[in-house]
Amino acid sequence: MVISAETRAAIDAQIQKYPQRRGALLPALHLVQKEKGWIAPETARELASIFEIQPIEVLEVVTFYNMFYDRPQGRHHVYVCTNLPCSLRGARDLVHALEQHLGIEAGETTKDGRITLGHEECLGACAWAPMLRIGETYHENLDLETAKRLLAELK
Repeated sequence: MVISAETRAAIDAQIQKYPQRRGALLPALHLVQKEKGWIAPETARELASIFEIQPIEVLEVVTFYNMFYDRPQGRHHVYVCTNLPCSLRGARDLVHALEQHLGIEAGETTKDGRITLGHEECLGACAWAPMLRIGETYHENLDLETAKRLLAELK
């Protein structure tokens, strides 16, 4: 059993709130990710068993939503918006510069496990482009030096 008894009890409580068992899959994924940090293949198989669905159906949900992770993550999640307004204001150049600065590609985690760098299609702050999200905090009107300073402050 990969999922702890405590998390399993919380999942069972969520299942009771929905008319169809499968309706509790998103809350269950949040609970498991909070416990484990990501949704590993063996975790997806266990969730599939709980929800009486195929493991691929769990993985489809995990890979569809950007709030779920299908691989280990760094302590800090740094995502640059790369939608058109941000890209027009230099977001893609910012991603490439941060990749060089951190020594990783977007989607990877630094060797020390501190930062996972990624990009998102839209963070909904077009008027303040370019911008990035660290965890749940938005940082707007960025240039490379400000972004590097923000990363340096992450411990």
